[in-house]
Amino acid sequence: LSPSPRRAVHAAQPMPELLSAPAFALWGSPVTWLECVAAVLALAMVGCNMREIHWGWPLAIVSSLLYVGVFAQAKIYGDASLQVFFAVVAFWGWLQWLRGHRADGSVLRVSRLSRRGLALALLACALAWPAVALFLRRFTDTDVPWWDGFATGLSLVGQFLLGRKFIENWVVWLAVNLVSIGLFVHKGLWLTVGLYAVFAALSVAGYLAWRQRLPRAAAA
Repeated sequence: LSPSPRRAVHAAQPMPELLSAPAFALWGSPVTWLECVAAVLALAMVGCNMREIHWGWPLAIVSSLLYVGVFAQAKIYGDASLQVFFAVVAFWGWLQWLRGHRADGSVLRVSRLSRRGLALALLACALAWPAVALFLRRFTDTDVPWWDGFATGLSLVGQFLLGRKFIENWVVWLAVNLVSIGLFVHKGLWLTVGLYAVFAALSVAGYLAWRQRLPRAAAA
């Protein structure tokens, strides 16, 4: 028997269109296959990060590139642009975890920021948030520039801290994930809402897991 015209058209759809097609609906909002795949890869990435498994970085690259499409469709342009940045920086993070060293030449291990490093990280967060938000407000049609700017700006700091294995990265990610939950609720991205709720819990779990890897003096 020959395939029906409907099935033939469906089979002829290019991969980008198939990924953009709804897989199911949550509370009246469609969830695309693109969002499903990106969410699964993102969860695997965080699991690797918690265990200091360097394969989390290539997972981050693929997941980030998929989320460019997810966030662009929802007009969350800050987060969409951030995913491109993440994909590029993931290469740097991968190299850091494989071959990185501290300033004294020691192997890159989990550690805490110094007081100066903590002050610089807080300053970076304070500057990045309004800078990104004002850019989004001026040059895009987003309706959530300040919330999008917060998640985007602080994620830049969190990514750097993660790449250098500073435990404070998990605190930054917790703040980013909690704000992102509200942002995605507003946009109706319900699968990603659930994903970021899990991310928030994993941020706490990641902090506790990395705390056990700290030298005893630093953990006290």
